[in-house]
Amino acid sequence: MRASAKSSDDTQTRLRRIELVTDSALAHLEPDDLLRELLHRVRDVLEVDTAAVMLYEPTSKVLIASAAVGIEDEVLQGVRIPVDSAFASTIAARRRPPILDSAQDPTLIRPVLREHGIRSLLGAPMLTGGETVGVLYIGAYQHRRFSEPDIHLLQLVADRIALATRASTSRTERTAARVLQHSLMPTRLPAVTGLTLDARYVPGAAPSIGGDWYDVFALPSGRIGIVIGDVVGNGLPAAVIMGRLRSALRAYALDNENPAQVLRKLDRKATHFEPNAMATVGYAVYQPATCQLQVSLAGHLAPALAGPTQHGRLAPVPVDPPIGLGVTRRTRRTSTLELPTDGVVCFYTDGLVERRNTSIDDGLRRLCKAITPAPAATVCTTVMNEMVGAEPPTDDVALLTISRIE
Repeated sequence: MRASAKSSDDTQTRLRRIELVTDSALAHLEPDDLLRELLHRVRDVLEVDTAAVMLYEPTSKVLIASAAVGIEDEVLQGVRIPVDSAFASTIAARRRPPILDSAQDPTLIRPVLREHGIRSLLGAPMLTGGETVGVLYIGAYQHRRFSEPDIHLLQLVADRIALATRASTSRTERTAARVLQHSLMPTRLPAVTGLTLDARYVPGAAPSIGGDWYDVFALPSGRIGIVIGDVVGNGLPAAVIMGRLRSALRAYALDNENPAQVLRKLDRKATHFEPNAMATVGYAVYQPATCQLQVSLAGHLAPALAGPTQHGRLAPVPVDPPIGLGVTRRTRRTSTLELPTDGVVCFYTDGLVERRNTSIDDGLRRLCKAITPAPAATVCTTVMNEMVGAEPPTDDVALLTISRIE
């Protein structure tokens, strides 16, 4: 009877401990407040002295101290711990994530932790969707062996923190990417005698913003630089790469007005400094005196042209490899296009013409049909009505229109 009563008491105790860390009322807290509250609770429930979260940064393969109770100086000092390159894949590959226990591996207690008096350490990996988010650690000043219920509870907390962290990170990155992308778009397009210019940018309905951009700028010679680009990928990383490519292209454009040479330098820069990045870019230089466009395409879709006696058509411009492939042996090409009186040219990203269950050729035909000679703002409105309408695009859309109709 006594054994049965003790077993019942142990079960009730475990349930109360689990309820404390899975309390649905915590869901209403802000991410940082939720993290601190969970760390406090797991420290109290497991009767340890410290609790900390270290987030995994896959690019640099380090764990970064991000939140702690009882050992806050690690966060304040920005402690970073390099981990083996196989760390994340090893954890994600196992059905049951490995528990990091100092009783089995004393090296887990780093010298700085020993200086704090920590003698026992237990860690549980934080996973979401098979990807490693980080590690939740608890530490005690006394030598201690943690029980299976302790390990189970710690993993519950690690799972909950992982979900909250990933959701918070996604929201933060989306906001940062959107702010960064909008900050890099031209605040206003330059005034060019004899031309009207207009542009549209619409973020896609996908969870993460992409790396689409457009740019128009005056060159020292009086010519006009025109850029359209799309970084492969999405989210904050794509937006950051987009910003770097945009700045680099502007710098190279000041030294050389041949679009192919500018893109060659941009490719060299990206291949060296952004080895995992890739982008399609179209760069053109407009000469007001001759009304000609010199155009070079790095994996990007050809611009669409329309004249007073011509329907919209894709410009006959050859397409060279995208930026980031590092194809140094192949010469990039520059083509010359005439922009006639009452003519219009549209530069765009693939989000404008690509749709699920529809071929891109159909999208390009629709785009060409929608372009007729008119002031740039009118052309943009017509094209967006036809290609986007009231249905949110799944991918980002950038559209830049130049017209010789005032």
